[in-house]
Amino acid sequence: MTHETRTSLPAADVLIRAKVFFAERIPHQAAFPEREGPGFLVLRGQGGEEISLAVTGNRVRASTLFFDQAVARFLSTLPVAGP
Repeated sequence: MTHETRTSLPAADVLIRAKVFFAERIPHQAAFPEREGPGFLVLRGQGGEEISLAVTGNRVRASTLFFDQAVARFLSTLPVAGP
């Protein structure tokens, strides 16, 4: 499933928050960085499941098959972009 939101944070801050959130905040569904670059991050978790995050401007998109609830929770922690 693909999730999307808009945030006031720069891409680097979103990706740092994602690494911390998925490594520490939800221990039974932890996921750790596998690949990353400017504006994207791929995390690998339980059973080899993947979370892909991309940040373009103020738009954040995340895709996953297993971690839907955790991804939605993470996106809800980001400050919302202004009008």
